[in-house]
Amino acid sequence: MMKKVRTVLGDVSSIDIENIMIHEHILFDISLPDTNKKNLSEISMKDRWQIDYLSNQNAENARQKNFTIALEELNYFREDGGNLIVDQSVFGLDRDAEGLAKLSKLSGVHIVASAGCYTEPYLPKSFLQKEFKDLVSHFIFEVNEGLDGSPVKAGIIGEIGCSWPITSFEVKALKAAAVAAKETGCALSVHPGRAPESCAQILDIVTSMDLNPNRVILCHMDRTFPNGEGVEKLLDTGANVEWDFFGIEQSYYWMGNVELPNDFSRLRLINKFSDAGYSDQILISHDICTKTRMRSFGGHGYSHIIRNIPELFKRLGFDVSLLKKLIHENPKNILAF
Repeated sequence: MMKKVRTVLGDVSSIDIENIMIHEHILFDISLPDTNKKNLSEISMKDRWQIDYLSNQNAENARQKNFTIALEELNYFREDGGNLIVDQSVFGLDRDAEGLAKLSKLSGVHIVASAGCYTEPYLPKSFLQKEFKDLVSHFIFEVNEGLDGSPVKAGIIGEIGCSWPITSFEVKALKAAAVAAKETGCALSVHPGRAPESCAQILDIVTSMDLNPNRVILCHMDRTFPNGEGVEKLLDTGANVEWDFFGIEQSYYWMGNVELPNDFSRLRLINKFSDAGYSDQILISHDICTKTRMRSFGGHGYSHIIRNIPELFKRLGFDVSLLKKLIHENPKNILAF
């Protein structure tokens, strides 16, 4: 049976998909709803580095809703050989499904939109009051019928937001997302809480709903297990793990006291787990969710991995064919119905 990938412009054959960035944000607002958004100023060259260093602590940096800039970034990606981007901007991050559809049509880049919701602080009270069965129906509807009143369908569920400690609503939403993933055939992507224990807890919750771990993506290995310790236990369950901070070349982590790896360190860990037999379960991306990581603002853009990582493979003496598995075969398999 031919497998398909559900994009914002409809289902396409997985055969036609390659060079995939599995975890990015194109049109988004990741600033907290109660953040003071008045008197925001444009990002200038003189303060660009410091704003980037502190990432989403600057509310102006934490949102990108400009259609022209988004189109330009996608054109850069296509010109560098990129073919598909998964926008994991779920409900709570100012998702714009119809905007993504227009961008896909104009740029020629396949885009996958996401069903689901982010962490509790980003969600309105009306959504937090939804019953479990209503959440299940809601997430399934987003995949099968459309997002936010549009005909644009989601092709993945998540990144479902989890805090640490996880809240009761987040447990309910995660369970509902697991049921919806099983019913629709979609993969489930999860944003773990900022603690190493969060990933195991997430797997316990989703498997309690009878979802196979091989349909689960655990995001943000870079900040959850910066030295790789603890990742193999997750891989042993059959789950997929994702290093998605590629292009962030600084030790400082703006959300906690964690020493982040650089791209060399990420590749060493990935190669180690690949040599141990887990190469089919590893995904990579950039998780661009601030302006200063975009090329329009002096950043690396969505195609940094395509442009620059092959040379790092060579310098480390690793088999560069592994990169094809990481950005072609593995994400295509996880996205395919």
